[in-house]
Amino acid sequence: MKAETPPPVVMIIAGNDPSGGAGMAADIQAVSALGGHPAPVLTALTVQDTRNAYRVDAVAAALVAEQARAVLADLRVRAIKIGLLANSEIGEAVADLLADHPSIPVVLDPVLVAAGGATLAEDALTTTLLKRLLPAATLLTPNALEIRRLAGAAGDRDSRAQALLRHGCRYVLAKGGDEDTPGVENVLYGRDGLVESFRWRRLPDQYHGSGCTLASAIATLIARGRPVPAAVAEAQRYTWQALQQAYRPGNGQHVPRRFPPLPRNTP
Repeated sequence: MKAETPPPVVMIIAGNDPSGGAGMAADIQAVSALGGHPAPVLTALTVQDTRNAYRVDAVAAALVAEQARAVLADLRVRAIKIGLLANSEIGEAVADLLADHPSIPVVLDPVLVAAGGATLAEDALTTTLLKRLLPAATLLTPNALEIRRLAGAAGDRDSRAQALLRHGCRYVLAKGGDEDTPGVENVLYGRDGLVESFRWRRLPDQYHGSGCTLASAIATLIARGRPVPAAVAEAQRYTWQALQQAYRPGNGQHVPRRFPPLPRNTP
């Protein structure tokens, strides 16, 4: 009997959200739902709920690197998803790690601010992202605030995306969910310019963990062999459906339903 092919390993470098709506919990759910094996490397403990974040305690940068190197020495990692890094020391340690493994695709979600508005990362991390992490990234997935923070407020979305591409990443997916527009437009850019524009009906609620879900879904599909543009398109469909079926577990934002509901038991 032929042995089953194991699911592709996706390393997740991110922080923990105890509400389970965003961060590592969201990443693990999305990777698992799309057929990947999550390998979680924790960067920070946070105090947050579905309304906002209140505290971020970073893990020692050396321990972040040690976690990741142990996994890489043992498992065949097919993609890396990076979320909350919290400070420049962790950013530098992760950049060193990526430099030692340049063939692994990297999806970088530059988490800087919580959905409720709280700051999640120190200012110095922005410099580390631009100088060291963007050159190692296959795909960058900034929201409206993050693309302005990284590329500057001047200019339009196209010029900001091109500015980030000049830092070395291969693709930028500029997300439009936080823009004040009737619908949502996400635009994928490559080094030769616009690759594809995706338009989605704007859903009525506010969501906790949508960016984590999308970035982890893309990383998993890349790990499964999809080219970046195809992975981006398919992951958006998955994420939109998860948002369409979102639920409100607490007193704040809705949480994407990353797994379909379990079938009811029948007599």
